[in-house]
Amino acid sequence: MTEKSQEAVEICRTVADLRARVAAWRRDGLTVGLIPTMGALHAGHISLVDAALAQYDRAVATLFVNPRQFDRPDDLAAYPRTEEDDAQKLGAAGAHLLYAPNAHEMYPDGYATNVSVSGVSAGLCGGDRPGHFDGVATVCSKLFLQSGADGAFFGEKDYQQLQVVQRFVSDLNIPILIHPCATIREDDGLALSSRNKRLTAVQRAIAPRLYEVMQGAAQAFGAGGDAAPVLKAAVEAINAAGFDSVDYLEFRDAVSLTPLEKAGGVSGGQAARLFAAAWLGDVRLIDNIPV
Repeated sequence: MTEKSQEAVEICRTVADLRARVAAWRRDGLTVGLIPTMGALHAGHISLVDAALAQYDRAVATLFVNPRQFDRPDDLAAYPRTEEDDAQKLGAAGAHLLYAPNAHEMYPDGYATNVSVSGVSAGLCGGDRPGHFDGVATVCSKLFLQSGADGAFFGEKDYQQLQVVQRFVSDLNIPILIHPCATIREDDGLALSSRNKRLTAVQRAIAPRLYEVMQGAAQAFGAGGDAAPVLKAAVEAINAAGFDSVDYLEFRDAVSLTPLEKAGGVSGGQAARLFAAAWLGDVRLIDNIPV
């Protein structure tokens, strides 16, 4: 709905400034799309900006490394922080505003509220990262309410996160439309992630094998039968490819995220997905594909 410009993106850092800017747009009858991020932007994030610009008059990206969704202090400390570069990328992509609050703005003294989503948050990354999705749901709730945006854009690479967000938005009647966007991949199949920057050259050469093995497993599911032997063989292949460990490789319903024991046994005619998380050194890679 709006053309890209090459101007520098405007930055605001407080809820009051964000709401004032959005209110001015509202007075002009403009719609607003939101792209929540933790920075270290790559082409996947920019694709979300493109999607927002295609559907809304104004695109607002957020940059906040949310401490509440990290279960390990070392992971939080190692997370890349590249605000200046991120702002340049957003400006070039045509985003109209970058909202970059600090931790005190998001969680001021005395803050005592937590948003927790059951069901779709269980297992997968929710099982391996205690409290992670509470942090996601809490910060996203705040960003939606702070911005008053009409829609928000999330990549399917973080598929469980997407389901958590859709669940609490529906349950809490938050007036925002959630737009799922397809995973963006490198030419060799590796899903784009801010964590990819931390891979060594050797690890980067190994990383695409995760997607390759998952594709092979998805094809095997097409023959039907029990899921367990297919998953077992795929885990062995991931380890043999050079990964240090596999947190999980699971076959689940694409909507409820309940585990499936047999190919073709998806409830209610819904699609299934294959989910994986594996480690290369201290970098945890996640991926998922439809089956």
